[in-house]
Amino acid sequence: MKRQTQNTLTRRDCLKFVGGVIATPYFVPSSVFGADAPSEQIAIGCIGVGRMGRSDMTQCLNQGLRTNARVVAVCDVDANRALLAKQLVDDFYTKHLGKSLDCRMVKDYRNLIEREDIDGVTISTPDHWHALNAIAAAEAGKDIYLQKPLTYSIAEGRKLVGAVRSNKRILQVGTQHRSSRSFQYVCQLALDGRVGKLREIHVVLPPDKGRGKPTPMPVPSNLDYDVWLGPAAEAPYTQDRVHPQNGFSRPGWLQIESHSRGMITGWGAHMNDVAQWGAGLQDTGPVEVKASGEFPDRGLFNVHTTFHAEATYANGLKLIMDSGSAGVKFVGDQGWVHVTRHKIKSNPPEIVDQSIQIDEQESDRHMLNFLQCMRTRQDPVAPVNVGQRSNTVCVITHIAMKLGRKLKWDPDAEQFVGDDEANRWLDYPHREPWSV
Repeated sequence: MKRQTQNTLTRRDCLKFVGGVIATPYFVPSSVFGADAPSEQIAIGCIGVGRMGRSDMTQCLNQGLRTNARVVAVCDVDANRALLAKQLVDDFYTKHLGKSLDCRMVKDYRNLIEREDIDGVTISTPDHWHALNAIAAAEAGKDIYLQKPLTYSIAEGRKLVGAVRSNKRILQVGTQHRSSRSFQYVCQLALDGRVGKLREIHVVLPPDKGRGKPTPMPVPSNLDYDVWLGPAAEAPYTQDRVHPQNGFSRPGWLQIESHSRGMITGWGAHMNDVAQWGAGLQDTGPVEVKASGEFPDRGLFNVHTTFHAEATYANGLKLIMDSGSAGVKFVGDQGWVHVTRHKIKSNPPEIVDQSIQIDEQESDRHMLNFLQCMRTRQDPVAPVNVGQRSNTVCVITHIAMKLGRKLKWDPDAEQFVGDDEANRWLDYPHREPWSV
């Protein structure tokens, strides 16, 4: 398979297996990069250190020991979370390096990315903040590890792709299945025609559930709620809109449409990414989509619960999406192969090498790949343009759910065909002064 663009990953770039082991090494000896040389050190700032941000930061700490990268600053609009993150960083380096590096706390992400001594950032903020954080970071010359989905809107995504490419930055999307040997293996099977001619891909995403309390509450003194809202419309504070003030359990904003589109982008960013990857369609998108979703009264929570959708590609391939237990199934005219985070199975059984081991270290390898690419200046396994294509499938499916009718899509122009109403959904009004 030839490269379609200069920055496009071919299937062989990330998928080739030799005896069950990826041919391109993920683990590079620290001596290659001079682990003890301060002049060669990569400085990382972490923007958003809540539930996922704390996890990303921890991975960066651990993999940074392999690549001479250090977390030097943390940023969060919740001062309590920023303090906890600083303490975690200081304790980590005291344990592993014998001294604290005096990690700095920053409230405003703009002050963090303005620092000339910071080379890259992790961004793990709510979905509606991704574009502003990441575009500003790219324009400030920082490399970026960005939690999925890439952006809230397709228009924001296009601007982010432009900012990353024009500023020659590295951006890794947090779709860590691309660093999973089990998902890589199954995509390789599909690309190599082991199921025959690909007819359908079935993607299943877990449904949201529960109910949010809309009753307004006093804003905690440790939270800058106005900045947390950022480009989203004004709304009264309630803990269920933001995140728990104690602990790091799943935040309510993931189920509120002004901040997230729900599981169609939350898990869809993972599974639809795998679907297009295994079909060799990661540089394009469907030409038609239809969808229906359930939007029951759940108080403050208003994203879809269960849904069904079908997308059609120019070559006739069908992508069928449903609610259930998360996974991806590639169906061809000679059999099928199905992959989840815990299992691979196929029909006939001999399609799958029964000795293949399920991968449990994908997140660590994904962060390591990002830090290594900061050195090599090569695209990571989940680059910005692929993140945009994967997110686009999810967002246009959400729009089809909301409009309740079949939509035609032009993947080259990245807009709906002859449908002004649908095209108005490609972006949203950003609350001033938080425009992209």
